[in-house]
Amino acid sequence: MAAITGAWVRRWGVRAVALTLTGIGLYVVMPSLLTLFGSWPRLADVRLRWFVFLALLELGSFASLWWLTRLALEPDPELAELPGDPLPPVRWATIASAQLAGNAASKVVPGGPAAGGVVQGKLLIADGLPGAVVASALTGVGLLTTAVLLTLPVITVPALVIGPPPAHELQLGLVVSMVLAVVIVGLGVTALTWPRSVAFVGRLAGRIAHPMKRSLTPDSVSDQLLVQRARVRATYSGRWMRAVFAAAANRMFDYAALVAALTVFGAHARPSEVLLAYVVAQALAMIPITPGGLGFVESGLTALLVVIGVSADTAVIGTLLYRLVSFWLPIPVGVLAWAGWHLHAATRTSDLDAGT
Repeated sequence: MAAITGAWVRRWGVRAVALTLTGIGLYVVMPSLLTLFGSWPRLADVRLRWFVFLALLELGSFASLWWLTRLALEPDPELAELPGDPLPPVRWATIASAQLAGNAASKVVPGGPAAGGVVQGKLLIADGLPGAVVASALTGVGLLTTAVLLTLPVITVPALVIGPPPAHELQLGLVVSMVLAVVIVGLGVTALTWPRSVAFVGRLAGRIAHPMKRSLTPDSVSDQLLVQRARVRATYSGRWMRAVFAAAANRMFDYAALVAALTVFGAHARPSEVLLAYVVAQALAMIPITPGGLGFVESGLTALLVVIGVSADTAVIGTLLYRLVSFWLPIPVGVLAWAGWHLHAATRTSDLDAGT
């Protein structure tokens, strides 16, 4: 009886705590959300072509992530010819449906990325992929996309110091996104092929962090980075260049969508400063208090845009438009993808039963 009670408490107690924290988080950010949604009528003045352009940018971001996931799920080219049971074919439709469904779950279920990863993994495994392969692939995808996100502030520091491009030419941010993608690919390939570069960065980061946290030493940070590098290298063996390019494209398309959303309303800001605001907003999205960082992302992004010189009204409406296409629109699309996948799976099962 005690064992059953303990299991019940562990199962439902954790969920109750998570829901309580989510409720508190939403209560804290509710004023900012109400302010944001109060600007909704202004979106009626946005021309249709801008909505289409933003949707295409976000589609590019998602498609890059599907490509990255497919690369991680493909068998190692050097091991593909070895004897043994071959892996089932990796279908684009399954990868896209699983990612869209997982993304939607991460935005509506407490637990965020963890819940989305579970949904995505279940759909991939249900399609016949081994659980170990799926777990390794999703881990590699997460590590690589996070590494790209953490790299962005570092490579934008020179632009912040130098100053250009002018603040009134925010549209140059679309060009900046392409340039940064090339730089990220170069840095990523260097890190995956030259371990000394990773060790050097780790030791440097360790020296900076050690005064603030004594447990972090140059050697410990360096070792941790080398371990993560090895995991990514093993996941994308023989496909490093394409993997890093896909990870960079995933982030840069999304950043370009934010730039376009601000450009629609004539915002004046330097692309490098908008990029830093974007990075902070993506970090806030990882906060597990509210699904997808709801409320925290909107508040943080709006405040940072105001700090870099965007007017308050423009920051609010620009953030609303960006979140509409990057956060809210993918939710119903993910639900439809999940339903379509299950319908296809049921049809396929019926056909197999009829054939037997």
